[in-house]
Amino acid sequence: MSASRPSRPNSTPGWGAPLRLVLRLAVMGIGLGVITGTTLKLLAPQLANGTAANNAATPAAPLPSLQPLPRGLSMGRFEPRTELTALSQRWAQLAAQHKDLQASGYLLVLDDGRYAQLQPDKPLPAASSIKTPILLAGLEELDSGRLRWNEPLALTKEVIGGGAGWMASKPPGTRFPFWEAATEMIRVSDNSATNLLIKRLGGKTALNARFQALGLTSTVINNWLPDLNGTNTTNSHDLARAIALVDTGDKLSPRARDLFREVMGKSRTNTLLPLGLLMGLGGDSADPDSDLLAHGITVLNKTGDIGIAYADGGLIELPNGQRAVAAFMVKGPFNDQRSTDLIRAMAAEVARTLIGKPTATNAAAR
Repeated sequence: MSASRPSRPNSTPGWGAPLRLVLRLAVMGIGLGVITGTTLKLLAPQLANGTAANNAATPAAPLPSLQPLPRGLSMGRFEPRTELTALSQRWAQLAAQHKDLQASGYLLVLDDGRYAQLQPDKPLPAASSIKTPILLAGLEELDSGRLRWNEPLALTKEVIGGGAGWMASKPPGTRFPFWEAATEMIRVSDNSATNLLIKRLGGKTALNARFQALGLTSTVINNWLPDLNGTNTTNSHDLARAIALVDTGDKLSPRARDLFREVMGKSRTNTLLPLGLLMGLGGDSADPDSDLLAHGITVLNKTGDIGIAYADGGLIELPNGQRAVAAFMVKGPFNDQRSTDLIRAMAAEVARTLIGKPTATNAAAR
């Protein structure tokens, strides 16, 4: 009896079958890739010739010419071009109603050169409005590196001035950083702060020479502030020009220009130019700056008031994005309300001319 043949054991399940399947798929993928690549290589010349033929048969449309990107709103220029004669005449009519008042006014829209004028070159007492060109001169020194924004300025008996401000209440020897003196000079019209700047900037003679170089021909400092006798002078054209030189970029770097706007924006007194503009739009308010914002108007201004003379000059940002500079000055009897009323009346005519009265619908919406 032959020996029985041992039976073959059953195969044990494992990873063999899946691995073989993966290898087969990989080999098939490589093969298909080689075939596809070879085919595309052989067909490439024919496809290229066909594309060239099609391009030759159908000329390509010319690419549209590139238009220059818009540059945005212009910085504007201090360049009068077209007189708003009706506005100039209206100012003259308003001033003619008060024979004993001396009035001066100037307006210039920096973007398009429209302007109005009323004896713009007439020198009148500057009062505190002269602080605007002083601020400009100080920021020029900062730009040149000859002055530091936080440079300490020592209060002395010579520069302590009465009237507006709080620095005069501090003892001699108190030191204020330049930025604080410059800010308080505009914010609350501090006369001692102004005198500190006058002294630091070289004194009256040096500043007067600087004003002449800036084209501010009637702007002259003869005495320390507050100068209640009105010996310091300027005119409405000079006040408008001093502000325009900054806003148009003719003077000051962008950073110094930002500082100028920041300081001017802190001025508390808004009862002349800003209130007059609001009145021209049919409004009246104890806070005209806020109400003007509702009309899309911002005013950065500095006033002057010594009783016998009043002034206000400022930058007006209009609802359409344009900017204008305006300045008004009136000299008359001491504390005569007609002087301030006349400034407001002339400013009101500016609003009516440049902006117009709001419609009933718009007024109701506000």
